[in-house]
This record gives sequence, C-alpha cells and structure tokens, in this order.
Amino acid sequence: MNFALGQRAISSGTRLEVFDRIESTNSDALARIRAGERGPLWLVTAHQTAGRGRRHRAWISPPGNLAASIIETVDVPPAVAATLGFAAALALDAALQRMSMETMIRHEGLRHDGGKAFALKWPNDVLFGGDKVAGILLETDRVQDGLSVVIGMGVNIVSAPQGTPYPATSLAAQGVAASAEDAFTVLSDSWAEFFSLWDSGHGFPKIRDLWLDRAAGLGEPVTIRNGETLLSGTFETIDDSGCLILQAADGQRLSIAAGDVHFGAMSSAGAV
Repeated sequence: MNFALGQRAISSGTRLEVFDRIESTNSDALARIRAGERGPLWLVTAHQTAGRGRRHRAWISPPGNLAASIIETVDVPPAVAATLGFAAALALDAALQRMSMETMIRHEGLRHDGGKAFALKWPNDVLFGGDKVAGILLETDRVQDGLSVVIGMGVNIVSAPQGTPYPATSLAAQGVAASAEDAFTVLSDSWAEFFSLWDSGHGFPKIRDLWLDRAAGLGEPVTIRNGETLLSGTFETIDDSGCLILQAADGQRLSIAAGDVHFGAMSSAGAV
C-alpha cells in the first residue's frame, strides 16, 4: 500500500505506520499509548476488519475504504480535548472537498457545487449529498505527560454499509474517483492545519465558527436520541464547549452533550 504523509504533516514531525490489514486502528493506537507511545503518529489502512464507531457500534470498512487514527498528546482537560472532534470534522471536510474538486477538474462534465454537497453532522460525521460518508471516533487515555488522544477517522471511499441507523454513501457512489491512499495524504496535511488552528483549545472559537458554517440542519427541526431519551426542537447552534443547543417548542434552550441527530423527515424516523 502506498500510503504517505503530506508535506505539511511531515514538517509537523508526524510519523506514519501502515497496515495491509488490521482489526482496528483506534484499538491499536490505544495499546501503543499504554506501551509509551505519545505521538504524533498516524496508523492507517485500507482494510479494517473490526472497527468501532460511537456507542460501540461496528464500523464496517471493507477493502478500499480508509481507516486512520492519529495519536496526539495534549495538556488540556478532557472536556477541552473533546473539541478536537470538531477540528477533525473540518479536516475531513476540507480533504474531501479537495478530492471532489480534483475529480471535477479531471472530468470537466461532472457537476460540482464548490463543496456545498458536503456538510458536518453533529457531533462527529461528514455528510455527502445528505448521507454519511465519513465518521470520527475520539478516545482518550490519561498519561503522565497529560492526555493522549486517539482521533479515528473513517471514510467510505469505494463502498458504504447498508441498513445503518443513518443512511450512508461512498465517494465512488457520488462520482468522486479517489483511492484511500490519495485521500489519506490530503487528510494528513488537512489535520496538521486544523490541529495547529485548534492550538490546545485556544483556537476553538475559530474552529466553532468554521464548523457552524458547514453544519447540517442548523436552524432546522431536529430530533436527538440519547439512549431511550428523545428530544425535539430547533438546532440553534453549538456552544463554546461543543454542546448542541436545542430550542424546544416551549422556548426552552437545552444543552445537549451527546446523542444521535436526525433531520427533517428523518426526525420522525429517529423517534421510532
């Protein structure tokens, strides 16, 4: 596999380890942290056999899709480290927009909307044409040096799972010709850019503004499921800690720290 870091990632001192096949890049990263690894280190593959998403859901990643995890060690509280998910979403969004643009340039007849087909779904997904094309999983481990964070990113390059709680798609299904290797190189540079902007949490106000500019469902009706709890209202914004602010029908503003979001017609589906 010809995975390689981009020049910006190399300049930041990031290292890379590539796997022909692995159960889970996140699980391997956590094991390395417990053995003393502090990063920054990317672990990447185009064939992950036992990936995990949020709430211990299986992340299906057949050969040809991208699974990558980066280890970063930061000296911030866990709540601040959690906002790295928004930096990761922006990094993925920027990388996927670039891949889409490159396809458009190669095939002049392909319709292109300047990246508007991509959107960010709270708290940690990237949508393409309204369906999920990429996801993020953050996991942390307290270490002597501070907090080691694993940011796992998965992209449906050649195929997408069926029968998922939220509809999924792939770059190939949307007409974007890309390989996992090409996508990773772009993503590694994009991550270096947004991790630098995040700046130990000091840059989160800017990250927040950029994320809101790309947010799916902002100002629209949503339903949020968290376990057996369902909340409905209008997606107003995210606050300075990354919580979703929901305006309920009675005018009450609720701060939501976790949950699965469903939009529009999907709102009623989310309540089922």
